[in-house]
Amino acid sequence: MRPVRFNIHPKEAKVADAIGFAEAPPGFSGDGFFTTKLSDVVGLARKNSIWPLPFATSCCGIEFMATMASHYDLARFGAERVGFSPRQCDLLMVMGTIAKKMGPVVKQVYLQMAEPRWVIAVGACASSGGIFDTYSVLQGIDQIIPVDVYVPGCPPRPEAIIDGFMKIQDLIGQESVRRRNTAQYQSLMDGYSIQ
Repeated sequence: MRPVRFNIHPKEAKVADAIGFAEAPPGFSGDGFFTTKLSDVVGLARKNSIWPLPFATSCCGIEFMATMASHYDLARFGAERVGFSPRQCDLLMVMGTIAKKMGPVVKQVYLQMAEPRWVIAVGACASSGGIFDTYSVLQGIDQIIPVDVYVPGCPPRPEAIIDGFMKIQDLIGQESVRRRNTAQYQSLMDGYSIQ
């Protein structure tokens, strides 16, 4: 039992059941060695050490704050460090309404991020403009940058944001190390006028 003065109903802590470990990629193990594919090891490391950059402009940002807080704790998924410098982050989380005047800023932030980089569009506004079908609001950030995962909702609950984060982890873990050198990826970037 933990000796805490304010525990009304103390409980026995079972720490061994609360600790989880990342599964090793499939491979062959012998006496003192383990072999697997390099892309599996790199994918395992990348998906469990994501540095998100929150780009929050409205109510979805409040839900993201709840997701990062102690009750939901996004840090459990390997995103302990939320960065606000694009050069150190590899996951752009766009949350909220993006006006057309902000479009070049979002694209510049995306271009300054470390490679490889991924994008989550959180909420209806970032995904499709939401209820703001006006001349001044961008109708989805996929008009200016490529999006990997869309999280629906207006605003989405923290569980939905965590689900979207887990989807991006699956995508990162399965991505080949050479995917970004393919002609298909280069044509996607050319479609967005990104070198």
